[in-house]
Formats: sequence, structure tokens, C-alpha cells
Amino acid sequence: MNPLYTAVVITQAVLLCSCATQQVSYRDDVVPILNNNCIECHMPPDGIGYRATGLSMASYDSLIHGTDYGPVIVAGDSRRSILNKLVEGRAGIQQRMPHNDKQGLSTAQIEMLKNWVNQGALDN
Repeated sequence: MNPLYTAVVITQAVLLCSCATQQVSYRDDVVPILNNNCIECHMPPDGIGYRATGLSMASYDSLIHGTDYGPVIVAGDSRRSILNKLVEGRAGIQQRMPHNDKQGLSTAQIEMLKNWVNQGALDN
């Protein structure tokens, strides 16, 4: 077998393996995103988002509980999770979160939240 061909195949295999989604940690990966972008509005008792919807992001349990209208996370399904729809802008530009940030979350932050939800939205 050609050594160059073998090197290319090995390199491609390594790249494919490194692209696999790693386990997302709620405490290490998700909380910093929420603290930097969401908690200001979704902190009881005075946060604007909290007063409007009842969504508190003060703890894992309150986030999982959701709003006065129901849950915002469907564990294992980011396509159906309202949290993901809002940060991705799939609910419309007027509903995109966070409201106070014209650019919204970075692509990496959106992917992190999506992966966390798809991995079961664990408290880890």
C-alpha cells in the first residue's frame, strides 16, 4: 500500500473522530453562556424576562421547569426546544434571544446549547 495514501486515510480518520460531539457539561459549558447572556433578564424577582414569562435561569431546576406557559427544553430534541428556537432565531427575528444583543449568541454558543439539549439536557 502506498505510504502517502495510508497517511491520508489515517489523517482523515483522526479528523472525523475529533469532530465527534463531546459531552457538554451544564456547569462548565452552559452556565457561563446563560450567565453572560441571559441571566440579567431571567433572574427573579425583577428580571424583565422573568416578569414577562416566569422563566428563571437562576438554577438548573428552574430552567428545566420552564415558563408560566410550560417547559422551554425538550431533553434530547433541540429542534423542538423553545430555548433553542429562540437563541437560533427560528421563532423569528423579533423573538430571538437575547433581546438586548443585536448579534445574538455566537455560533459556538448556539451549538453548545444545541448539543447540551440533544445530549439530554443533563445537570452535569
